[in-house]
Amino acid sequence: MQSAKSFLASAEKVAFDIDHREKIKFNISRYDSAVEKGKSRYRDIELAKLRAARIKRKVVDNLPGLLLQFERSITKNGAKVYWAENAVDAVKIAAHFAREANAKTLVKSKSMITEEIELNDHLEKNGIESIETDLGEFIVQVAGEKPYHIVTPAMHKSKEDVAELFHKHFNTPVNSTPEEMTLFVRKYLRKKFLDADVGVNGANFLIAEEGAVAVTENEGNALLSASMPKLQIVIAGMEKILPSIDDLDLFWPLLAAHGTGQQITVYNNLFFGPRKKNEKDGPGKMIVILVDNGRTKLYDDSTIRESLACIRCGACLNGCPVYKNIGGYTYNTTYSGPIGAVITPHLKDFKEFKHLSFASTLCGKCVEVCPVKIPLTELLLYNRDLAGKMDLAPVKEKVALSASTFFLLHRKLLDLFGGNIKTVFMKIINDSVFGKKRKLRDFPKMSFTKQWTKNKD
Repeated sequence: MQSAKSFLASAEKVAFDIDHREKIKFNISRYDSAVEKGKSRYRDIELAKLRAARIKRKVVDNLPGLLLQFERSITKNGAKVYWAENAVDAVKIAAHFAREANAKTLVKSKSMITEEIELNDHLEKNGIESIETDLGEFIVQVAGEKPYHIVTPAMHKSKEDVAELFHKHFNTPVNSTPEEMTLFVRKYLRKKFLDADVGVNGANFLIAEEGAVAVTENEGNALLSASMPKLQIVIAGMEKILPSIDDLDLFWPLLAAHGTGQQITVYNNLFFGPRKKNEKDGPGKMIVILVDNGRTKLYDDSTIRESLACIRCGACLNGCPVYKNIGGYTYNTTYSGPIGAVITPHLKDFKEFKHLSFASTLCGKCVEVCPVKIPLTELLLYNRDLAGKMDLAPVKEKVALSASTFFLLHRKLLDLFGGNIKTVFMKIINDSVFGKKRKLRDFPKMSFTKQWTKNKD
């Protein structure tokens, strides 16, 4: 219950922070405009979404076999595959190979799975400097924060916020423009790339047939992270599989259109393995860590497993009216918004995080914008039903539901009290449950039944 209380307290604070809401409103409005343009490039975007949804459902249905096929294929290409049952195992494997390489500096491209397993914190405890090289991730790392959004990590910051942050940490001019700050970070990170002993990447997709890791990006930092250090470590969730490289012509543009509004992102990389004998560039060794960390729990549930089709485009977050009001940090999880509310209770402790599935209006916007047609509202309702079956509701909620159900089923009891009494009673309930900032309308002096009886003739 502590998580639920913290969630409500944080949600109330953030929802009425006008400055914060203005920043989110501005940043998401720019996203909406770009994505609308990106989608308009499709002759029939619904057909593209149907095709993508069908492929991802086949992937989910055949996940074990496709994972083994990927392991065989990329092993033939010279990479080594390791399976991590949980976050602890994943970190141990990554740290082991980093220490083996005598790593002092590690460069990392944007990856939510590494946030999930808290890789940076663990590596630094092992004396390894782990540096985020995506601009947004770099900003939140310097600020000592976590990513605010799964696609745009620094969405909650204005250009003035970033200028002030860089001035504090790097003594750059406090009135720096976005272009000037970007050039500063580019120069700062270039030396880090040159000095790095290890590079870490996530994966947008894992290609089963050809044995490749597909990474899409806009800054070139993922390519540099993979190609410049001697050791490349790829850390990916088990659900990232696609059957064939032929599927990328559908998924890369679809991800770009829904994630950033682009026709296709600037850099689309395929990593097949370490450097071959006849090649001059690339890492000498490539390690791939496939992470479970609760995903088999999602897979084993025949209803909730549809969430494994997610391609992490962030569209459901940007469309969600709840996310736009309470922000990314209120969820207190790696994955926020509708998809986070669906999967987090299963990836973590259901009792502690089941409240996230109730943080939704069920308006259906998330379902409408999802490029792989995940029925998110149905899955949220499924989680709510599961919480009820597990008897996880607090005592106050149970009493309130029982009392309201009893009264609503007995018309005479509802008619027994006048409108003024109902108004006073509901004001007390509203202030304690919904908060004093929400105002309810007064009840009519006469109930519907009495009005009907009086006026029916």
